[in-house]
Amino acid sequence: MASLVAYDDSDSEAEPEPAGSFNPAGQRKDTSDVVRPPGQNVAPGSLPAKPGSREDPARCHLPLVQLWRSDPGSCPSQRLQWPRTEPEVTFSTSEPPRPSLWTTRAPAGHVPLAAARFKQVKLTWGTYEPPEPSFCARTKSETPGKNGSSLQRKRCEDCVIPYTPKRLRQLQALSTETGKSKDTEAQGPSAGRAPAPAPLCVASRVSEFIQPYLDSPYKETKIPRNVLFHLRGHQGPVNSVQWCPVLSQSHMLLSTSMDKTFKVWNAVDSGSCLQTYSLHGEAVRAARWSPCGQRILSGGFDFAVHLTDLETGTQLFSGQSDFRVTTLKFHPRDHSLFVCGGFSSEMKAWDIRTSKVVRSYKATIQQTLDILFLREGSEFLSSTDASSRDSADRTIIAWDFRSSAKISNQIFHERYTCPSLTLHPREPVFLAQTNGNYLALFSSVWPYRMSRRRRYEGHKVEGYSVGCECSPDGDLLVTGSADGRVLMYSFRTASRARTLHGHSQACVGATFHPLLPSVLATCSWEGDIKIWH
Repeated sequence: MASLVAYDDSDSEAEPEPAGSFNPAGQRKDTSDVVRPPGQNVAPGSLPAKPGSREDPARCHLPLVQLWRSDPGSCPSQRLQWPRTEPEVTFSTSEPPRPSLWTTRAPAGHVPLAAARFKQVKLTWGTYEPPEPSFCARTKSETPGKNGSSLQRKRCEDCVIPYTPKRLRQLQALSTETGKSKDTEAQGPSAGRAPAPAPLCVASRVSEFIQPYLDSPYKETKIPRNVLFHLRGHQGPVNSVQWCPVLSQSHMLLSTSMDKTFKVWNAVDSGSCLQTYSLHGEAVRAARWSPCGQRILSGGFDFAVHLTDLETGTQLFSGQSDFRVTTLKFHPRDHSLFVCGGFSSEMKAWDIRTSKVVRSYKATIQQTLDILFLREGSEFLSSTDASSRDSADRTIIAWDFRSSAKISNQIFHERYTCPSLTLHPREPVFLAQTNGNYLALFSSVWPYRMSRRRRYEGHKVEGYSVGCECSPDGDLLVTGSADGRVLMYSFRTASRARTLHGHSQACVGATFHPLLPSVLATCSWEGDIKIWH
């Protein structure tokens, strides 16, 4: 509560004026218009005795502070020496609190609330009118007239509180801050364990740019031309980027990096980093959104696999594999199952509910580069590093998910490895990125034949794990390049539609937004991410 006695910043004491103030000539002003209680007999030419005055019989029962407040001249020998304090203003709490910027539909170029106080930004909820200060907070210039002076004095006398010296307040504040710092150190992470991220409140938020597209079907993809955001936050190469699969939350972008972290960005509204997760001890090579959009599955070179809750940052599942993990994929039908592969001759299927390996897929290979599910999860493909000078069998292997049996290993017959695979959203075909600097087209049904007529070439791979993807409508293909370019091809004609010169080092990832028709995200080996529009 605010202090009830307001003093001027001077050496003399500031005494409040009585009900009848004095004019400069030393004469008392007329107070005959003061409201008197009904039925009170007043002698002609005199005023009634006020409560707390010298004529009041109950005056002897009043405390010293209240006596001094009612008549300062009555106690000249016992006048209190009050320290000078700055006047404090107390506002009523009847007004509702301001809405936060996170819950409002602010434009993309909005600034935080603290910065809006200095930059006169017109906020979306309009102007804010502060409530009228209470009687105890008014200064002399705001004191009411004759009729309100007695009422103000009565209200101020009713809410007198003990005074706390300034030195004591400083000591109390210092002890409180010291206690908070000790509690923070006591609750800090133990040695060798990464701190848990702060809660991320994104469950109910829908971007104002995405809202108009939620109720309409995806029509066509427009070719992006300009950079909307340039995201810099990773300290190492960025391996992949992926938009959130839930359309209402697709303003979020997931990125994995060799700096042992993966991040979640607001890549549509502000281009800011929402959360950083440091759960792995080595490079994070792969991370995937769960189909519900509330969890993130990550695997790295520390042999660990974690399933992390997006909002709380807690680990819902943790597994330890026998190899460095380089690729992860959720089962398209049963979301509690996923398959991981890496620097090993086998792949493993995990069940999150039991935290156990339910199946193993073994082949005479050294490394699994990518995994792609087909036919609603009954089959899946694995891309491996098995290639020789004369033959390239086992480069792409088709598996039966339930029986762990090989369906075919004679799919790609050229002597190039395929670092990434992607499925067409509408046609029964899939594409494979090859180290021969071209994209190969295959049928997604047995016997998985490769198309000899259609080949997408013009970019460079040169040993990088360059990703490729189709647009949501299937009309465009996008791929990165080892020289930093981003190339888009027409799916029907295999002709080059657009080339973006976006990065100084190898562009290893590119993905179209699932809802916005002209938004593209790319990442590079230099550690930056660009959002194109």
